[in-house]
Amino acid sequence: MKRLVILFLMTITSVACKSEKKEEVNLEENRAKSYDQNDGFVTMKGEFVYYADAAVFQTANEIYGVVIDDNMHQLEAQVKPLKKEATDMVPVTIRVRKFEKPKGEEGWPFRVEIKEILKVEAPDPNKEDVIKLAN
Repeated sequence: MKRLVILFLMTITSVACKSEKKEEVNLEENRAKSYDQNDGFVTMKGEFVYYADAAVFQTANEIYGVVIDDNMHQLEAQVKPLKKEATDMVPVTIRVRKFEKPKGEEGWPFRVEIKEILKVEAPDPNKEDVIKLAN
């Protein structure tokens, strides 16, 4: 009987002493979920630049005009500290709504409207694809 009571108390003590694990938010996992959403938006990786009154997003194969709205300004705020010059392009991964530009307007054939900013990366300092003119 004594052994049964001791065994019972040890079982209750061990069950009661389990610590609760806090759930940590995994940003990479959330980004991966964003890729898999079936909401009509497209995940694109490329380079972004906003200069004066025009924003451009360039992938490996295409160049897009970017709709200037609050999300574009948020992206510009995240990109700005990574630029050395105002015309530097910064690598980003974004979710966008892609559409054709209205007929009669000038600009790139397609536009993108930024819906979600997934990742902003620092530009590669060793990249030598910029031509600078000197006097």
